[in-house]
Amino acid sequence: MQATQPPAQQTTQKPIPQSAPQAMQHALTVDVEDYFHVGAFVKNIDIDDWDNWPSRVEASTQVLLDLFAEHQTKATFFVLGWVAQRYPELVRAIHAQGHEIASHGMSHQLVYGQSPAVFKEETLASKKLLEDIIGERVNGYRAASYSITPNSIWALETLIEAGFTYDSSIFPVKHDRYGMPGAPLQIHQARVNGGAAITEFPLTSASVLGQRVPAAGGGYFRLYPYWLTQLLLKKAAKELNQPFVFYLHPWEIDENQPRVEGASMLSRFRHYNNLDKCLPRMNTLLQQFSFTTMAEVIEQYASQNTLEACDYAQFRG
Repeated sequence: MQATQPPAQQTTQKPIPQSAPQAMQHALTVDVEDYFHVGAFVKNIDIDDWDNWPSRVEASTQVLLDLFAEHQTKATFFVLGWVAQRYPELVRAIHAQGHEIASHGMSHQLVYGQSPAVFKEETLASKKLLEDIIGERVNGYRAASYSITPNSIWALETLIEAGFTYDSSIFPVKHDRYGMPGAPLQIHQARVNGGAAITEFPLTSASVLGQRVPAAGGGYFRLYPYWLTQLLLKKAAKELNQPFVFYLHPWEIDENQPRVEGASMLSRFRHYNNLDKCLPRMNTLLQQFSFTTMAEVIEQYASQNTLEACDYAQFRG
């Protein structure tokens, strides 16, 4: 708040100082899942055994809630239905602190590995579950492992039918498990075969030597040195002229989580690399950038820009 200025004592008019431009607010997001839900361990942990693993999602999410409160920052929490079923009070606590609740699906299965019928059933169930817990409409969705790809374009139609107003599942990069190279980079309206549209907030990437490099957080936040993450995020925001989206999982700040035996060297590297550095880096990130919920960022951006339309039928695999 600005202090009230005393009346001017001179008749000579002085220039009115201009206030500093408001910092761009970026989208801070958390995918609320446990360490044993991740795709890296799908060959080592059967979904039917999830309840046999010690859950750590409540404690890790609370650490993030405390950190965000310390920085007076709001975020969007994409909550897995499996977690919401077992820990509804966690969902209520997130919501009570003013954060946005969105859907991360029900069972953390890759969309392109599900049938359209199963995906629809789980998506509707997870949305209703979250809405019943918080007593409000849930508008946002994010697929497990960003698995809306050229092989699962049909999922966008399902999200529209389910009543979601925005999605953040498309990563316009090349990756062995996800990605849609060539997809729009900015916030836009996504449709399939000219049908109804849903707002798409793609995961952030930056141009480096002509290639799209992931810059949105998660494993990349742990893999890259912090200075590189900072550089890529600033570069992406500048070249796209829009806020970036940052994501994190609660298990990524939990260096003491149980180790999964038998996982491949690549999976172990992706999952366990720099877990001890993640929380301090998050503290620094929150000091250097301004964040809010994804819904708020989309609303602000759409009020100042006309969202381009993209028909994703052209990317269908």
